Amino acid sequence: MSTLPSKTRVPHYRWDDLPAEPLKGGITRKLISGERMMIAHVHLKKGDEVPRHSHHNEQLTYILSGALHFWFGPEGDSEITVRAGEVIVIPSNLPHRALALEDTLDVDVFSPPREDWLTGTDAYLRG
Repeated sequence: MSTLPSKTRVPHYRWDDLPAEPLKGGITRKLISGERMMIAHVHLKKGDEVPRHSHHNEQLTYILSGALHFWFGPEGDSEITVRAGEVIVIPSNLPHRALALEDTLDVDVFSPPREDWLTGTDAYLRG
């Protein structure tokens, strides 16, 4: 038995039905956004790079398949490789970049939603 009022709208999505947005190299992504959080499927081909950037959004990155190597900090002097089944939490405003060590599917969760991703002003991923 549902406890929601009959007119309450609950958005429901299937990843397979969402269009993949092509970005630089072999990177593609699919987005779903609510008012206060966003989730994305990001596909990267082996060798794809996400250039150094930072944002005020807190980020969770969960690797479903493949592996990403990350560099953190202004000089990139802290490194970690994240593999399938692993999650990292990237704090707000921490500079970071990543390299796909193999074909990779990652799930990124942001709070609040990434406005630059929603508006297409994320030039660092479009070059």
